[in-house]
Amino acid sequence: MSDPTPPISVAAGTTTGEFVARTGDRVDRLYAIQRAGTTWVFHEGHVYELLADAGARRRGRGARQHGELTAPMPATVVAINVKAGDAVTRGDILIVLEAMKMELPVRAEGDATVSAIHCAAGDLVQPGVALIELD
Repeated sequence: MSDPTPPISVAAGTTTGEFVARTGDRVDRLYAIQRAGTTWVFHEGHVYELLADAGARRRGRGARQHGELTAPMPATVVAINVKAGDAVTRGDILIVLEAMKMELPVRAEGDATVSAIHCAAGDLVQPGVALIELD
């Protein structure tokens, strides 16, 4: 008995982070970015968050986070869910960005205190520029 599901093939697209998936006659375009062991995949208006090693993240639960939170790609700030002085824990959504017409929640990678915020809702931000400072 043959499997009725056609095979899926995936190839790199023409731009950085773009992938083309083919299943039979169907063709889908997906976009992916990676930051600090997490990969975000954007497909048909949905964002999927993939963890590189869930076991390693569980072992690090409760770890303190220090430094700057930056955008993984050029994006627009949709919402900032914290203010200076707030205590945050691993997994809290600190800021929501929009890129390629999709929302990207950026989460705390460890427990920290927000020391400064360098952006506002509506700002266009670039990768590598500090958005939120954590102590």
